Amino acid sequence: MNKFERFLKHRQSLLLQYKMGDMTKHEFLQENFDYINKLDIKPFSRIDNIKKALYNYHYYNVNAKYWQWVAKDPKNTPSERNACFRQSLNYYYQKDRATLALLRLIDFNAEAYYVNVKSRNLKNKLIEIVIKDPDILLEIDPYNHISKFTDNNYLILHTKSTSVANVLKENRLTDDYINQKY
Repeated sequence: MNKFERFLKHRQSLLLQYKMGDMTKHEFLQENFDYINKLDIKPFSRIDNIKKALYNYHYYNVNAKYWQWVAKDPKNTPSERNACFRQSLNYYYQKDRATLALLRLIDFNAEAYYVNVKSRNLKNKLIEIVIKDPDILLEIDPYNHISKFTDNNYLILHTKSTSVANVLKENRLTDDYINQKY
């Protein structure tokens, strides 16, 4: 197994532990951040395949969430919190660039919906991008046989970027709200 495959397996394990209540959100964020740094794979500067795009998406997403969490730590000074928050925003920007690269690589073969949320900060902003195509999923995880893919195996990405939303709308992907889709 290469580093990318180990990363995906470890991430799945952490997600399962988090969903089962075996770890808190903060533990999940810290474990993801520590593991991605331990692997010592930097983001790819040239995204020419789906795995690279997906790795960059996760790399930047993990870092963005981690630095956003650190930015909220009251133990830090206001200037430290501001620096961490700016760092987080930069990582989110890079994550959205990776999202667009991935969507272009798969010729926008995805579904996208606004997510109905209670949060005022995310209302009318959070978009879920769902990739269901078995060929794309097999390219990411060649060890998973097509018949094993279920609703739980879809690749799901999130964004609140207006740039990504506009590109999705241009490609007629963004529907109304996810509501009862899943």
